Amino acid sequence: MLLAGDAWEQCFDSMRSEAWRLETLPVYTMPQEAEKLARFLAGEHAPDDYESGWMAELRQWSAEGKTVGRVHLVTRPLSDYLRFEFEYYYRHHILAGEGIRILDVTDRENPLENVQDFWMFDRSKVVLMNYREDGTQISRELFGGDPAPYIEFQRIAVSESVPFLEYIGS
Repeated sequence: MLLAGDAWEQCFDSMRSEAWRLETLPVYTMPQEAEKLARFLAGEHAPDDYESGWMAELRQWSAEGKTVGRVHLVTRPLSDYLRFEFEYYYRHHILAGEGIRILDVTDRENPLENVQDFWMFDRSKVVLMNYREDGTQISRELFGGDPAPYIEFQRIAVSESVPFLEYIGS
């Protein structure tokens, strides 16, 4: 089943305790980010008081005792998009309560080779994130099988990664 609009939002609205994401791509092509990315590449940095709707949601979920986390697999040198994502999003999202970790596979074997991007909700609902090679999202697809492999992917990703601030040396 493909998820868009309200059906996609319902995944977050109905979570009882946890939403977790695995990101594997060096770039995500998001039209709504194009202008901000261009400014970043021209030398502009995110303001220290950067705010977003996602950050407000993170704070709300945290206040409700829910957790949101992710692990992003990366290789060095970081792509322009990853440098942008780290600057504009990650450093602010952790302050709003998101648990962000980095799994750098530059000089090591990738323990999650060929695992695609996904979101997992309450370790029971898995949504596969489908992308083109250039990072443009094609669709979100509700996985209908056993979530056990995805729970194991999460375990591996978390155990093999480091917290974002440790990774960037802050």
